[in-house]
Amino acid sequence: MIRQKTLREPVRIEGSSLHTGQPVSLVLRPADPDTGYLFKRVDLPDEPTVAARIEHVRQTERATTLGEGNVKIHTVEHVLASLRGSGVDNALIELSANEPPIGDGSGRIYVEAIRRVGLVEQDRPVSFFELRDPLYVQGRDGAYLVAWPSSSFSLTCTQVTHTGKFTQFLHWEHDPERFAAEIAPARTFVFYEEVQPLMEKGLIKGGSLENAIVIRGDTVFCQEPLRFEDEFVRHKVFDMIGDLALFPHRLKAHILAAKPSHTLNVEMARALQKAHRDYVSQLMPLENIPTGEGALDIREVLKILPHRYPFLMIDRVLRFEGNAKAVGQKAVTMNEPYFQGHFPGHPIMPGVLQLEAMAQLASILLLRQAGNAGKLGFFMSADKVKFRRPVMPGDTLIVEAELVSFRGKIGRASGRCLVNDQVSCEGDLLFALVDSI
Repeated sequence: MIRQKTLREPVRIEGSSLHTGQPVSLVLRPADPDTGYLFKRVDLPDEPTVAARIEHVRQTERATTLGEGNVKIHTVEHVLASLRGSGVDNALIELSANEPPIGDGSGRIYVEAIRRVGLVEQDRPVSFFELRDPLYVQGRDGAYLVAWPSSSFSLTCTQVTHTGKFTQFLHWEHDPERFAAEIAPARTFVFYEEVQPLMEKGLIKGGSLENAIVIRGDTVFCQEPLRFEDEFVRHKVFDMIGDLALFPHRLKAHILAAKPSHTLNVEMARALQKAHRDYVSQLMPLENIPTGEGALDIREVLKILPHRYPFLMIDRVLRFEGNAKAVGQKAVTMNEPYFQGHFPGHPIMPGVLQLEAMAQLASILLLRQAGNAGKLGFFMSADKVKFRRPVMPGDTLIVEAELVSFRGKIGRASGRCLVNDQVSCEGDLLFALVDSI
């Protein structure tokens, strides 16, 4: 079990903020399990707090701003990226102003502070979300982010500037040590022609060559030489890690990005939040499961079907719609015997067993009809079969079957399986009824 981590002890960081230019003191403090990242404005009466959650995002122009009520915290992405990238799950972030210190424009001041005090494990497991289906968000001028299912967290980014110069590419696999050495030191950058409009908007008041790289034409201006040949794309990856930390669970996904921005990053975090909410909702017990006439519990299913463990694929029949259609349910658990050998590191229910579930439900439709009791339904063929998404342990499989025709001993049916109202498998079935042997 991978346990949550927090800071071993508080650590203070002081400096000036980028956009407001104010001096600020920030203290990173240990926090209880399942706290996540919580900002606290100690400069305001009653010291209000704002949780680093997607629903608290207020602005994404040149930086990510959080707010709740009249309380705002600007430019949170560097602090969040440093915490998430360093493996910190829970932290209280105390601020004496409305924006954290910018340091040298990278995450170095935060990562070094975190490493000075170290981390401590907590008595609660880390909450992971392993993405099930691809997600896609699109911006202007060809910008996009794609989240792809994966067993780990990685990012692939192409940084393309509006001038067509300094195009850079990076693929990076998350690791706290590599994060400290390869991502956190990358500094923020700005184009010379953007400086004046940003100043007119009241932004980057604390900006200088000490905390940002300025690009003018083919020339790069900075206080020290570039730390990496591809420093710009590394900072984009740094920002993505920070913005995606607004999604509160550790993510197992491969993020592919072209021309990312804070706006797109936040949109992806929002899409991840929705995907997680949909996943959790389908794990909840089904409400208002019908009983009695019009539904069959497992005991009644066993009276009709000859199948037994491990090949019984219907736990109950939820309802019948006339004599030709039925809706059933199969609870998929990690105890299913096929998970021992079917991708045990990434367990997926075999598609042929979903077809078998549809065939068994169709058989129930026929075997309940007069004159068919005691017969056997043999699955003969499947046509137009499509497997649309994986079914995993913890899913509740809803099975639908509808008789299309039945002549003599041969029946045809259409069926589909769904998880959380999303079709996982569908196809047409052909089967025969025979007398019991």
